[in-house]
Amino acid sequence: MTAPMERIQVLDSIEKDIITCLHSAGQVFVELSKEKSSLKQAENHTQTFLKTLGAVENKLTEQINYLTQVSTGQPHEGSGYASQKVLQMAWHRLEHARSRVNELDRLKLKHMQGRRVQPPNGQGFGNNVSST
Repeated sequence: MTAPMERIQVLDSIEKDIITCLHSAGQVFVELSKEKSSLKQAENHTQTFLKTLGAVENKLTEQINYLTQVSTGQPHEGSGYASQKVLQMAWHRLEHARSRVNELDRLKLKHMQGRRVQPPNGQGFGNNVSST
């Protein structure tokens, strides 16, 4: 299963645990509001509430830690962000190198063309004609 789907399932599980907490808390109040309330039942519902609340706290802490890692850009298990960023930077460096090579090639051609052009007034290479 993919990481985002797993995260959604964990959040769904947390939501169900919160519902269980609220239900247990409600059952405690229902039991305590009875004329002949059962202390044992109230304690059982209270224990279920506390146990489930602890699980919710732990799961939410894990989710918050995960989101903190993601938002700071630090690589973490299950994330492709760091690899994607490295790849993006490599492509940027490659394009920069290509543009520099093209620029140097253009300058080389310009320089080569400048060497082929004969200087004005017939004073080119190998032209030793005296004017006397």
